[in-house]
Amino acid sequence: MVKDDSILEELEKEVKKQKKTTTKTTQKTTQTQSKPKAKSSENKSEKSEKPVKKATATEVKPKETAKPKKEPIPERVELEASKEIIDTPKEPEKKDTEQKFEQVKVSAPTNKLHIFLICLCVFLAIILVSFICFTLINSNSKTIVSGVYVHRFDVSRLNKEDAVSSVNNSISSSIPEEIKLFYKDFETTIPTADLNIAFDSASAVNQAYTVGRTGNLLENDIEVLKTLFANVHIDPQMSFNEDVLKTNLQNLSSKLPDCLIESSYYLEGNKLILTKGRTGSVIDVEQTLLSIKEHIQNLDLENSIEISTYEQDPKPLDIDQIHNELYVEPKDAYFTKDPYSLFPSENGIDFAITVDEVKNMLNEEKEEYEIPLKILAPNVTTNMLGREAFPHLLSTFSTSYSTRDKDRTTNLILAANKINGTVLMPGETFSYNKVVGERTIAAGYRKAPVYVSGQVVDDVGGGICQITTTLYNAALYANLEIVERSNHQFVTSYAAASRDATVVYGAIDFKFKNNRNYPIKLICSVANGTANFQILGLKTDQDYSVDITNRVTKTTATSIYSEAYKTLKQNGKVVGTYLLSKDIYKRH
Repeated sequence: MVKDDSILEELEKEVKKQKKTTTKTTQKTTQTQSKPKAKSSENKSEKSEKPVKKATATEVKPKETAKPKKEPIPERVELEASKEIIDTPKEPEKKDTEQKFEQVKVSAPTNKLHIFLICLCVFLAIILVSFICFTLINSNSKTIVSGVYVHRFDVSRLNKEDAVSSVNNSISSSIPEEIKLFYKDFETTIPTADLNIAFDSASAVNQAYTVGRTGNLLENDIEVLKTLFANVHIDPQMSFNEDVLKTNLQNLSSKLPDCLIESSYYLEGNKLILTKGRTGSVIDVEQTLLSIKEHIQNLDLENSIEISTYEQDPKPLDIDQIHNELYVEPKDAYFTKDPYSLFPSENGIDFAITVDEVKNMLNEEKEEYEIPLKILAPNVTTNMLGREAFPHLLSTFSTSYSTRDKDRTTNLILAANKINGTVLMPGETFSYNKVVGERTIAAGYRKAPVYVSGQVVDDVGGGICQITTTLYNAALYANLEIVERSNHQFVTSYAAASRDATVVYGAIDFKFKNNRNYPIKLICSVANGTANFQILGLKTDQDYSVDITNRVTKTTATSIYSEAYKTLKQNGKVVGTYLLSKDIYKRH
């Protein structure tokens, strides 16, 4: 528009110049033409002045005398004529200039429109070229567009692999080794390694990569531009082991300083102990779990997280329910032959007083209540099952004793009777001290010779190690697993070196395990100078025959060194020979 106005002004100035030029030209022409005529008129007037004056000297009146003062009419006529002569040819030029001026005025808006259209086309061309370049750059790019964040970590201009690695490293560095929890003055921690915290960074990065790539070219470019000004935040999917966290929180409830104490009961010997509970705080597992989950999701684990709790009263003691849980019906032992299977007996248990009597006891304000119990014995115990339940003799072993030592013989019989009839189920371990019990005067044991500190002295229960030794050898021949065994200080009279086993109540035990697939039964007898053990059970095709050998490897002035081996055979072929023990004995 400015340019158009300046053109118009220049045109107007040009027109004015032309007008001035025309006027000057006209004036010059008029002057040049009027000068000769003036001279002629002057001559004429000079010639005619005298006759006019003479003729009209007496007759001239004011009107007539006033006329000569005016311009001579011929001169005006000539002047006007000359003007016509001068102006007449110039009129077409004036009209042409005015027409041109009018044409310029008419064409000025048209020029403005042309200029506007040109500028618009240039602008659109620039836009189009920029769009094409921008589109080509975005289309060929293999990186994530600017302004995209995955879990507040900037992944702009990164390829997928680098973005996943960057996000994983950032997340790992943001997760501490422990989550700190607190409740009032109580503080604790939970190891993050136990929770298996994981973020699906790969899926989040894939989603980030699709920003600016899901629509057409224009839509993609618009989305890329929008992302520059309004960033896109993508949260990866988080997972962790909620069951482990719940278990940890539940276990923490009992550690709170003002925790709830539930009513409970436990067995102590032949008594049932009941305890009343106490009102206290309990961890709100679900609410605390949600809080921890939120902190994990936000990677806000540097500060301690408060444990949510609520107050709860203990459950009252339900005697009927406790009786139902405690009461056990005794079970008789029995066996089946086809297929062979043995079902051992089980003792029962019950209140020694009635349920109503127990309820009345709870009316007293006490912290603990003791309820007497009684054992309900089965009618048929496992030990009562006869030879038919244990059809095969797996092994037997005997040792000799002197019948003249009555006290020692009594001790042998007492120990043998404790063991006789014992049944071991598959996987069960036999403990000599547990089965025989403490050897005391009250239990009927007598004093007899025993080895103490390298000397032979009389002590309660003397001689029972012969029963231990006899059982040890029977267990070896049945190929049972020996769990615990110790040799005597001296080589005994009833067993060779490395073939004996000693026991001391509360200190040294003898144990073996039933490593067979079926139960076994121990039969022991002491009579007529012979202590004998038989191990009964069910033979199978996989059983081995066993040979036991022993030898003295070295003798000194004070000691005897010996070894024992077990050789296994199957179908007459040796399967292997195994060392049982290496022992050292003192010499008498």
